Amino acid sequence: MADQSPPDSKRGHGKNRGGTSGKVADFRYKRPSRPDGKKGRKPASRAAHPRVGEKPQNPFEKSQQQSQARPPQRRQAYAALDLGTNNCRLLIARPSGENFTVIDAFSRVVRLGEGLAASGKLSDASMERTLAALHVCAEKLRRRHVHLARSVATEACRRASNGEAFIERVREETGIVLDIISAQEEARLAVLGCHILLEDGPGPAVIFDIGGGSTELVLVEPSGAVPRIIDWMSVPWGVVSLTDTVTGSDESLETRLDRYNRMRRTVMDSFADFAKRIEGHIKGAHPIRLLGTSGTVTTLASLHLELPQYDRRAVDGLILESEAMRTISTRLSRMSGQERQQLPCIGDDRANLVVAGCAILESILDIWPSETLGVADRGIREGILRSLMAADADGERSRVALQRMREQDV
Repeated sequence: MADQSPPDSKRGHGKNRGGTSGKVADFRYKRPSRPDGKKGRKPASRAAHPRVGEKPQNPFEKSQQQSQARPPQRRQAYAALDLGTNNCRLLIARPSGENFTVIDAFSRVVRLGEGLAASGKLSDASMERTLAALHVCAEKLRRRHVHLARSVATEACRRASNGEAFIERVREETGIVLDIISAQEEARLAVLGCHILLEDGPGPAVIFDIGGGSTELVLVEPSGAVPRIIDWMSVPWGVVSLTDTVTGSDESLETRLDRYNRMRRTVMDSFADFAKRIEGHIKGAHPIRLLGTSGTVTTLASLHLELPQYDRRAVDGLILESEAMRTISTRLSRMSGQERQQLPCIGDDRANLVVAGCAILESILDIWPSETLGVADRGIREGILRSLMAADADGERSRVALQRMREQDV
């Protein structure tokens, strides 16, 4: 999911974006921002957040009695690894209040699903690229003394005939045990990781993730700490699979537009059943809200902000006018690959893939017209981290409760 991730290192026009990244990013939650003119930084109305200096409620913090009974311990590190069709990404974090703070991060474009649509299997070259990235991840996991980790693989490994064999090879060579998760689990983790960035408002919302090999659509009803999933769908069209399947010439404007329109028709057809299924849920007095978690929406948001290089802090949580995203999508679909390579935040690795992402995004905006679109640079990895930390905290509370019962029996 969210396989087309903006580069976080080696930025610049026309440079290869496949290098390593070890930058520590600030992944603490912040308020979403709404458009105000072209740049759009007016804060949206949201529930109260802890003020500077105010201590938030901490579900992972031990009780005061426990803290006095035991010497303070170093907070544990947790890790989430997401191997997608296009990217290999790792986050290592520690609990911080109700949220977490990332202490290490890694992202590399590995193109694991390259050629998969035609051959039905992972190529030798793509597996070698991916293994090289996973060796870096394995070293980071060891160096950070990770307490709990979960590593998942998504659409490319689900579809490939040699996906299981590759997973076993990864285990043997790196020690990383990848779990090929279902599309439903992928959608659930993405919602868990980014739902807090939903724009305030009544009624249901659609959270979508334009990945490398698939796109997940989730209809949610915000309620409580985590929104309730009403319905969901996964289609086998992501930026890599759609690019590889709907081919065409890049030589002229006419051929580029013809290919783009065929991409849009392909995606619209695959979304039709889901759109019909949820129609009754969104025919209310309240407009539908949209939140996108993918490299496509973050890249387009970067272009809208005219950023010289990708800046997660400026993009994550942004709420833009949907028409602005359409305008950028139309502009990119008319440009040649060489022209797109020269744009900041795109470069050569994404110059071709971003067009498919634009086709998917425009199809979503056609089906669910919304004045605004929320942008999230977070998703499945953040969902994994929250799941791990919550489960570990629950286990610790159970252990403490059991110990007290034993002490009382004595």
